[in-house]
Amino acid sequence: MNKTLKRLLEPGTRLYFFFLVVFAGIAFVFNMKLAYAEIAVVALLFIYSVIISRRRRKDFQAYIESVTANVEAVKSDNLVNFPLPMVAFRLDNTAIVWGNSFFSDIFTKKKLHFDTRLSDLAPGFKSKWLTEGKLQYPELIEVSGKRYRVYGNIVRGETDTSRDFMGISYWLDVTEYEQTKDEYDNSRPIVAIILFDNLDEISKNQPERVKTRLQNAISEKVENWGSEIGGIVCHYDKDRYLLIFEERHYKKLVEEKFSLMDSVHEVVNPSGIHASVSIGIGRDGGSFEEDFNFAVLSTEMALSRGGDQTVIKSRFNFEFFGGRGAEIETRTKVKSRVMASALSELIKSSGQILVMGHKFGDMDSVGAAAGLCCIGRKLSCKTYIVIDETNSAAESLLEKLRSASEYKDIIISPQEAMMKADRNTLLIVVDTNRPEQVEDQSLLMSFNRVAVIDHHRRAASYIQNAALTFLEPYASSVCELVCELVQELVEQADILKIEADAMLAGVVMDTKNFTIRTGERTFDAAAFLNRAGADTIAVKKILQNDMDDTVARYKILQQVKRYRDNIAIAVIEEPQDRIVAAQAADEMLNIVGIQASIVLYPTESGGVIISARSIGEVNVQLLLEELGGGGNRSAAGVQLEGVSLREGVERLFEAIDKYFKE
Repeated sequence: MNKTLKRLLEPGTRLYFFFLVVFAGIAFVFNMKLAYAEIAVVALLFIYSVIISRRRRKDFQAYIESVTANVEAVKSDNLVNFPLPMVAFRLDNTAIVWGNSFFSDIFTKKKLHFDTRLSDLAPGFKSKWLTEGKLQYPELIEVSGKRYRVYGNIVRGETDTSRDFMGISYWLDVTEYEQTKDEYDNSRPIVAIILFDNLDEISKNQPERVKTRLQNAISEKVENWGSEIGGIVCHYDKDRYLLIFEERHYKKLVEEKFSLMDSVHEVVNPSGIHASVSIGIGRDGGSFEEDFNFAVLSTEMALSRGGDQTVIKSRFNFEFFGGRGAEIETRTKVKSRVMASALSELIKSSGQILVMGHKFGDMDSVGAAAGLCCIGRKLSCKTYIVIDETNSAAESLLEKLRSASEYKDIIISPQEAMMKADRNTLLIVVDTNRPEQVEDQSLLMSFNRVAVIDHHRRAASYIQNAALTFLEPYASSVCELVCELVQELVEQADILKIEADAMLAGVVMDTKNFTIRTGERTFDAAAFLNRAGADTIAVKKILQNDMDDTVARYKILQQVKRYRDNIAIAVIEEPQDRIVAAQAADEMLNIVGIQASIVLYPTESGGVIISARSIGEVNVQLLLEELGGGGNRSAAGVQLEGVSLREGVERLFEAIDKYFKE
């Protein structure tokens, strides 16, 4: 309605004739003779405008002929008899000035009259692309089921006034080409690997007939899901299926959020454990082999993030669906022994070891580094802890370690580490698997021999081509993983008391005093450390806060507000100590009905830090991944650069709403 009114009020013959007819109608009421006279005048004016419009078209055609008059005789009628649809139009309102017969044939169902506009024939058509100096319309134009690619340029009349500028466009029918291209894109192969990721757990202590029934139930659901999209399903291992289907079905699967994962949850063993699958998808590769390799990598990514989810790998990035359920524990003593043996071989072939954690190192990363120093000492390989002590959350633990003679010159800065490094040095990264989060990224980039030990879910960006990757998202802490390695490689008597205290401090901190993310292996590690001399009183002293931090934590708690009833959010307007903010987030989980807690505060450099914790069904890692952060199900964080506090809060609320909407 607004567009019609706007068009009506634009200066032009339509507006003038409209008012003339209105006045003639009014005249009928007062004077019939005057009314007939006015109608006669309007009719004459209409005829005159038609004649003028036709004369204008003839003049323009004569202009086109004059443009080519001096060209060779063979080419003199290039524009007049151009073999493609061509149209000239005004730049200000797309009114058609002239069009050849090929152009008229495109719009056979629409009458072309004077003052017709291209924007009427092709809704949305604009001339802005020509005024911007472009020679091709940015989109395809579809008319009567056919698609056209439009090219054009600007011409002007004999005078120098801007009103004489016009656009000429050439319409190329690309329907057949686009249909062929669409069919090629839609028929591109996609390779998926479907992994029954809790087969051992769901089959444990079950008779063979039950195991067979569960396996057949999963196979039936996978085969039905594959047949719905016309795919080929192959059961090539006891817990793996290969599915190949076409790109045309991919959008539907995404819209359904890969419904196979939900349907598989309907399979339950007699003990009440629900089955789950992880789906690794490879697409957009240059060959079947590349798509298959992408699918394998996606499957590994899904397992490293806890399973029960779908991961899609293309040439450019990863996409994630699902993963909101609890992580599936797949660790075994066998895997720990294999990893310990592989790490031992790496250390024995190295001249020295550098252990580096994440930025703003905490008790868990420093405790794990102490455990690796113990292993290095046992295997006679000099080991250093690389950390920026000015930006650390483990000052008390570092001070305790430095008091031991074995650690006198062990703790060094990233700059010192760069000076010590050589081609025979092994770099071990702990408590993170993302290159942008390590203590010093340039140091990481300088090494071709890297090992990664971490308990966080793998993100889209991760340290690639590592010589060893020990990644277990179910583990409570990286200290728990290192403790298992220590048990395999070091005699209990060779562990220093301060090293046992350090590893136990990391476990206690990440489990919030053994209340979150604890499993059987967590208590096994704690028991081993206790036997090795770890003192819970000493650990408590290491984790103590001073009075100022305690007061600051309770000031944060005073700012807590509820969002969606089950999320506690505290927005602080001044920069905060990271440890204090994290502790405040932990404390907020003690509020009845709260499943997740979030603390936001600005940085001195201009940005926002978000620290999140969870004790319920809310997966804070997935929530903060939307903002570029990471972590695990119960603890995650992100730092937003160049963002105001208000913008940070708005982006957080959007991420929360999107999380619950999905």
